[in-house]
Amino acid sequence: MATPDYQLHDIVEMKKPHACGVNSWEIMRVGADIKITCTACQRTIMMTRFNFNKRIKRILKAASKIK
Repeated sequence: MATPDYQLHDIVEMKKPHACGVNSWEIMRVGADIKITCTACQRTIMMTRFNFNKRIKRILKAASKIK
């Protein structure tokens, strides 16, 4: 499976929803670690790029199309 082409400020859907019930996250930092923020409750989490690539389901909105 190829890794998705995600960028900073993309809105992504993860395989499991957040505890607040929403399943959309904004990418806030891209590097060796990925930092994502819940779009509903603004909770921020960091995970390794490897774990992020395993847990991402799809890109909902690309940052280039938002602006």
